[in-house]
Amino acid sequence: MNLQQLRIIRETVRQEFNLTEVANALYTSQPGVSKHIRDLEDELGIEIFVRHGKRLLGLTEPGRELAGVVERILLDTQNLRHIADHFASRESGHFVVATTHTQARYALPQIIKWFKADYPKVHLALHQGSPVEIADLLLSGVADVGIATEKLDQLPEVAAFPFYRWHHALIVPYGHPLLEVRDLTLEVIGDYPIVTYQEGFTGRTLIDGAFAAAGVAPDIVLSAIDADVIKTYVELGLGVGIVASMAYDANKDRGLTLIPAPRLFPESTTRLAVRRGKYLRSYVRAFIEKVCPEVGEDALAAAMQRPSSAVDG
Repeated sequence: MNLQQLRIIRETVRQEFNLTEVANALYTSQPGVSKHIRDLEDELGIEIFVRHGKRLLGLTEPGRELAGVVERILLDTQNLRHIADHFASRESGHFVVATTHTQARYALPQIIKWFKADYPKVHLALHQGSPVEIADLLLSGVADVGIATEKLDQLPEVAAFPFYRWHHALIVPYGHPLLEVRDLTLEVIGDYPIVTYQEGFTGRTLIDGAFAAAGVAPDIVLSAIDADVIKTYVELGLGVGIVASMAYDANKDRGLTLIPAPRLFPESTTRLAVRRGKYLRSYVRAFIEKVCPEVGEDALAAAMQRPSSAVDG
């Protein structure tokens, strides 16, 4: 038994049993992947995967048990390196934060500025992606911290903490008819074309849910993953924008007007998340404390062990 065999088992599950994708992900050959799996099965005396000919269809009952152990072994293998790095050099290292464009652009700049001032020898990498991609980066161990509004509180392998709460708002060009409406409703907004976030980003589910609850089918003419693109097309007159309220800057967005709408859309919560069981270096803990000051050392340690999917602080 060796670590490469364990990595192959884990990656096979992640790639939904497609051995070609497993080989590509691990930079090896498909025959080599198959041989490693067979060798491990022969050594353990069990069938790990359900097969149909040469195809893998899923995990056997002992395979499901084994997959959980493999995850823990590989996570602890990563932890050994993190512990060694921590004690070799406490103030230097590599720190990966996975987040969405909205958080990187609007919520994190001052925090990142503080971190770089306090930990100048730590190389910080911001990986931007969708909430699903952020979750994958956390689960794989690539990212130390994930920050997003969706997905992160739904994973039992992840401990998630509230970062901040916010509402969506409308943005319109100067002179837009909605600026004259006193009692703004979703029915009134639904009479105009809408420009907003792509599905899966920045609370789009809550926007869709609000319209559905009101019995309104909005005409979403354009969707994007970040507010800067949305604002550009609203200013061009393509429609009414629905964005996170913090994405509007009166000094920079001079061709647009913000219309707060806290009654129309549910409150959203952006969360910071870490992989349970992962060793956190001192500068990662300091970053978490800065982002989520209500989460102390004891609460963080407890959350890293508990099986619940999220902690509400």
